[in-house]
Amino acid sequence: MTVLSVLDLSPIVEGGDVSLALANTLDLARHTEKLGYHRYWVAEHHNMRGIASAATSVVIGHIAGGTDKIRVGAGGIMLPNHAPIMVAEQFGTLEALYPGRIDLGLGRAPGTDGMTAQALRRTLNSDPNKFPQDVVELQRYLQEPEPNQQIYAVPGYGANVPIYILGSSLFGAQLAAILGLPFAFASHFAPQAMTQALEIYRQEFQPSEQLDKPYVMLGYNIYAADSDEHAEYIRTSSLQAFINLRFGKPGPLPPPVKDFEKTLNAQQEAVLGQVSAASSVGTVDKVRNETQAFIEETGADELIIVAQVYHHQDRRRSYELAMEAFR
Repeated sequence: MTVLSVLDLSPIVEGGDVSLALANTLDLARHTEKLGYHRYWVAEHHNMRGIASAATSVVIGHIAGGTDKIRVGAGGIMLPNHAPIMVAEQFGTLEALYPGRIDLGLGRAPGTDGMTAQALRRTLNSDPNKFPQDVVELQRYLQEPEPNQQIYAVPGYGANVPIYILGSSLFGAQLAAILGLPFAFASHFAPQAMTQALEIYRQEFQPSEQLDKPYVMLGYNIYAADSDEHAEYIRTSSLQAFINLRFGKPGPLPPPVKDFEKTLNAQQEAVLGQVSAASSVGTVDKVRNETQAFIEETGADELIIVAQVYHHQDRRRSYELAMEAFR
């Protein structure tokens, strides 16, 4: 049976602030924990005025400290922005505080624009092309020390925090397969290479100490409501935000707009068409049928659900109905 989880971008809404966004994140984590969701991930983004989870490990501690059993983690940490030993220390600390509940998803993109990437000091002995080496180095810091090892992650060593490889291309699929790690594909915003990536991952997978067979997580957009019309309405906030991001104008999550799609030009429609393959919008029955078809097509072991919704109560309700669709 496919597992259901949450990917929360901790949206900063127009008229709101970071404090409200993080309070809503914790409230949603508690809500989805009660609903039976398996894990709750937040992601590293920088210079994004609509996303509050830039200090990802801090936000993970905020969520884990306010919940009881749901797994909490990064979807993901953008490893080229960091020294592997620092990531090991941060997640070793989280694992010590919340044993058996912490996940570490890793990506190789900067999670931002080029200028901000430089501000993050990625050019000082940091090369995104060395992502595979950085992952292996990070793994070593989280494992039991080897004889005569000179550098330890404290906290970190022996924590064995489970690592996941994130990706939106074939590169991540190949790396996850070679290292024998779970693979999380960003189909919720870049589904174009999904089918080929999954084929490569499953065909080339090599068992490891962490994982004996392929495990696929797929990002999936669900905007569920008690009517199709309201579901389409609440989704318009995320559509506006996606267009703004793609055209270089990221900002806070805007309020929903009626009949928004009727205002789109051909270029904007083409941009939004990129995400339709991994999205479901509507009532429980519609979401149930569409997600079942997606799972049958992909063989996903887990869907990690995204819902960028302006009004928090609508977002809570969307996750309620998404879980109902799976029961």
